[in-house]
Amino acid sequence: MSHGADSTKSIIYALTANFLIAIAKFFAAYVTKSGSMLAEAIHSLVDSANQVLLLIGLKKSKRPPSPEHPLGYGKSIYFWSFIVALILFSLGGVYAIYEGLHKLDNPQSLESPFIAIGVLVFAILAEGGSLWGCMKEIDKIRNGRSYFKWFKESRQSELLVVFGEDIAALAGLVFALLAIILTMVTGDPTYDAIGTITIGVLLVFIAFFIGKEVKDLLIGQGVEPHIRAEMEKSILDDEQVEKVFNFLSLQMGQDVMVAVKVKMKEADSANKLIADINQCETRFKESYPQVKWLFFEPDVKD
Repeated sequence: MSHGADSTKSIIYALTANFLIAIAKFFAAYVTKSGSMLAEAIHSLVDSANQVLLLIGLKKSKRPPSPEHPLGYGKSIYFWSFIVALILFSLGGVYAIYEGLHKLDNPQSLESPFIAIGVLVFAILAEGGSLWGCMKEIDKIRNGRSYFKWFKESRQSELLVVFGEDIAALAGLVFALLAIILTMVTGDPTYDAIGTITIGVLLVFIAFFIGKEVKDLLIGQGVEPHIRAEMEKSILDDEQVEKVFNFLSLQMGQDVMVAVKVKMKEADSANKLIADINQCETRFKESYPQVKWLFFEPDVKD
């Protein structure tokens, strides 16, 4: 995994933007009595709490190995990312759907809609800036892949969570703006309720999509496919290696474990063979510093 992307920077961008947006939205929701605005305010507050959890997860994932956790705590960031997906689903999506259904049964006319529009325009600009900052970090490690393919293959759960949240937030803001404008033009508060439900469905969908990707990381995934191919080629190109029988990797947050079985070129003695293996390991770790654990097995067949 490339360490070119600064996940912490992306999280802080999103946290700052969402906290400021949440304050503005709650004020607008109170003044306008807009259900879609209240749903958006709750969404931004949930996002702010989620980003705090991601920062906690990143900090915990950097704890050193211990006798109880000999491979370290790197995968703890996946746990916290999964919790974020659950919170986004429940407190964000499900609540918004509930609020929208409630507004359908008990419609309320909007008050001071121009305040809501102004807040939403500000929020769209702020959220757009947060998404732009996140995409700048993603571009450092995307390697020419589409954003969708990167999302499916990424092993940085905290970065894909922020990316998914930012997209959901920006789309939700657009839906909320359209709902309030339609309500204001037609005088029919049903549009505001429909906008609230739409925001909720969007959040549930994106939370499920994020949760699925993080679930795969929790179960255990190797390094990204293009990095695996580079690693295998690096070992095969080593002058002491004749053939690679098997290659296994496990992504553990920012750290990686690798186990390989190879056929070494013939050596004059056991000591020479051991020295060749040590040299291979040293060169491999220099090329891939994220590999904290390397298990190198010489053999003559798979």
